Amino acid sequence: MVLLAAAVATKGGKPLVSRQFVEMTRSHVEGLLSSFSKLIQTDTQHTFVETESVRYVYQPIEKLYMVLITTKQSNILEDLETLRLFSRVIPEYCSVIEEREVNENAFNLIFAFDEIIALGYRENVNLNQIRTFTEMDSQEERIFQKVRESKEQEAHKVMKARAHELEMLKRQEQKLSGRGGSGAMASFSRFGKSFGGMGSSATDHGDASPHPMEASPPPRSFAGSGASRPPPGPAKGMVLGGPKTSDSIVKEMGGQSGAFSAQRAAAAPSAKPTASRSGVHIKLEERVSMTADHDSGLESLEIKGIVLLNINNPDDAHCRLVLRNDDSRPILFQTHPNVDKKLFASENIVALKQAGKAFPVNSDVPVLKWRFASTDESHLPLSINCWPSDAGDGKCDVNIEYELVQEQLELHDVMISIPCPTGVGAPTVSSCDGEYKFDKRGTMGWRIPVIDSSSKQGSMEFTMPARETDFFPVTVTFTSQKTYFDVGIEAVGSSDDSGRTIPFSSDSSLIVDKYIVN
Repeated sequence: MVLLAAAVATKGGKPLVSRQFVEMTRSHVEGLLSSFSKLIQTDTQHTFVETESVRYVYQPIEKLYMVLITTKQSNILEDLETLRLFSRVIPEYCSVIEEREVNENAFNLIFAFDEIIALGYRENVNLNQIRTFTEMDSQEERIFQKVRESKEQEAHKVMKARAHELEMLKRQEQKLSGRGGSGAMASFSRFGKSFGGMGSSATDHGDASPHPMEASPPPRSFAGSGASRPPPGPAKGMVLGGPKTSDSIVKEMGGQSGAFSAQRAAAAPSAKPTASRSGVHIKLEERVSMTADHDSGLESLEIKGIVLLNINNPDDAHCRLVLRNDDSRPILFQTHPNVDKKLFASENIVALKQAGKAFPVNSDVPVLKWRFASTDESHLPLSINCWPSDAGDGKCDVNIEYELVQEQLELHDVMISIPCPTGVGAPTVSSCDGEYKFDKRGTMGWRIPVIDSSSKQGSMEFTMPARETDFFPVTVTFTSQKTYFDVGIEAVGSSDDSGRTIPFSSDSSLIVDKYIVN
């Protein structure tokens, strides 16, 4: 099909939003749209009308029309399918389908139209993908914004504490200048000096005091001479003596600076301690990709695994790994080009071809990969069944359930996302195993913290105005600290003649690349 233009117009023929996808002048588009209102026949149920040069495919949306202008050679079935997608995009950005709302969201509609059509041809996208593309949501941007806000708040607190500190120092200077002028400040600048020694130590403090002592009143004296000063008494001057330290400033600043000090102390150990790792650390990581159809069943299942070797101690770089494979399913293994393939095929040992060569140090080295593909539903990690059914009055009852097929797994943070139509309100949830949250942008999120052999089944039921096809595709994400296959590293030993056993640590994970039910 070749789509010339798409427009939202009133029933009187006034265009509100128009987007042309081929080279056309504005006057040409306006002329075509003005002719459209004259060609509509209200006594027929057709949703298209043709002229000598173009075809209009349209759909009424309350008081407006969604109009597509195509060539006469285009496929009418594809035109109608594209028209339905355009009609579903409009309620996504306009809460009320009326002229004022369309004008306010004109640019958002144009951006969405551009995601559907490129150079006159339909793109293979659905409503969820259009929503994602137009939002341009970025996890990296959100993290950057949070880090920047945190830094700004920290800088604001530091500035506020510093200003409070300077204000207190200014008040102390004012108090001291009222009591003894600059002479008192000279005595204040030396910790442990009393006001009684002012007369005999004036020469010592002359360089330290920035002001002369001409107008200073006679200093107070304590018992004893200047040569032998008694230990300081309960005079207030001793409390003020000495340079300010950060701890004393925080104490004087009161509750506000105390909170700042507590915040600094809490921020210091914020980094979580890393798990204990040996000089040789092995990571086993599996990724699962699954695509299924809610009618025909499993279409494809692929699981890829990798063994990453990280050596921190150079003395252990000359090593070999003994693989343990207790899984009976047909797994296709592939070793690194530098690994001895014959040794691995005969003894399940991962070692370098060249005996005197060592593994790289302080880097994750992929030494072994495996792959498994199947269309047998008994090999699924987690089965998902979504059953929408017509409840009458334009509503649908949706029953979605899960079951853990591989009972040796323990899945964490399972999130099942079900697309929902927008502009019809929130669904009514009658039962749910776990937690759910409805996003007004059109997604029902169902979260199950843990799925294991003790709680391997669960379901959720809800009702909302929709068609049965509106709730697909269903997407699933989860993580696991156990691998799908019973594969691991049994031992690590030295590759030289000593036969030394090398201690090692390991961890494993299973993550989702794609898990979709269409």
